[in-house]
Amino acid sequence: MTAESADREIPLIREQRPDPVLMDIHMPGTDGLEATRLLKRDIRTSHIPVIVVMARAMDGDREAILDAGCDGYPAKPVRYKKMLARVEKTLDD
Repeated sequence: MTAESADREIPLIREQRPDPVLMDIHMPGTDGLEATRLLKRDIRTSHIPVIVVMARAMDGDREAILDAGCDGYPAKPVRYKKMLARVEKTLDD
């Protein structure tokens, strides 16, 4: 499933309950961190691992991402083998 905005994505996640969610931080409307907070506060979706994919990690980003409830945050460019390993590890946890 792919969504163009968190406002469209959140209802889909609540309905379909994918495992995991790959989240972009910069989206129109609700950003990825707020979307993650909403998902983690909802009993229907709080168990779903959320991995943020971001263009670049800056000072303070790690803390903000983890505080929002994200389970991982590989920075772009994403190496697909590392990304798959991260997803697999998250699912195993």
